[in-house]
Amino acid sequence: MTRRQLLRHAGWFGGAVVLTVASGEVISHIADSRDTHAETTAQAGAAGSGALRFVQVSDSHIGFQGPANMDVAGSFTEAINQVNSLGFRPDFVMHSGDLTHLSTPGQFDQVKQMMAAMKTDRVFTVPGEHDSIGDAGRAYRRTFGMGTLGDGWYSFDTHGVHFIALVNTLSLEKLGHLGGDQIDFVRKDIAPLSSDTPIVVFSHIPLFAMYPQWGWSTDDALKVIALLRRFSSVTCLNGHVHQLFTKTEGNITFHSATTTAYPLPKPGRAPAPTPQVVPARQLKGALGIRSVGYRQGDRELAITDQRLA
Repeated sequence: MTRRQLLRHAGWFGGAVVLTVASGEVISHIADSRDTHAETTAQAGAAGSGALRFVQVSDSHIGFQGPANMDVAGSFTEAINQVNSLGFRPDFVMHSGDLTHLSTPGQFDQVKQMMAAMKTDRVFTVPGEHDSIGDAGRAYRRTFGMGTLGDGWYSFDTHGVHFIALVNTLSLEKLGHLGGDQIDFVRKDIAPLSSDTPIVVFSHIPLFAMYPQWGWSTDDALKVIALLRRFSSVTCLNGHVHQLFTKTEGNITFHSATTTAYPLPKPGRAPAPTPQVVPARQLKGALGIRSVGYRQGDRELAITDQRLA
């Protein structure tokens, strides 16, 4: 299935896109709202004991006030409830940025307390540009940055997978930016890994050129991508764009996640990426969560995007 076919059949905020990533190859099919939960539950059961299962949520924008979503805390609560009713307990949940809308201490405290209700062993985060307004991310790091390096980047290993969490939302003019220190961190971090180690990279802004005119790209990402080329399977998961999008380049597959707050327009379909007002009955169809499963030894990641509707 080509990307064009995928978008035509699913719609920009259409049915869940179920993707199996094996050795860099993406095999996809469309799951509608009637079979998404069943698909996720089946994945969980098939994975068995010892499997890795985690969830990605993104762009909760706690503190946002506007007609695009009059209750972002309420929709984030629904997303949390959906995580808690997946039929399995995720090994961890990753929030891929824009936890808050204005990066105030009260908003950080609120989203931290809300995420504490997730039934999971660990919660990880990376910051979005809305999490570093006016203070270069200091308030974010005080709340979520314990044990991280530099401006908040880090890595960890579990179930045979190596995870890298990057920060590309601080030193930016228009595009995302990683910087030399962070690129050196990645170089040293992956140096001892064998080339058959599955790699998953989290960032807020895409690491591919999705739509640079709106800042939906990272200006120095190719330096990190070059370091990852030797690995047989690399999956990059980002937020920021508030919509599902998938791109494959050789051994690397990029997946943009949707939001729990409000939709943004398709690239080039509006003057700017501003919050879009949709009929109330359609809003939940534009919001959602992502679950990912991996069974050690199979070298396979199964990614399911679910709408809140």
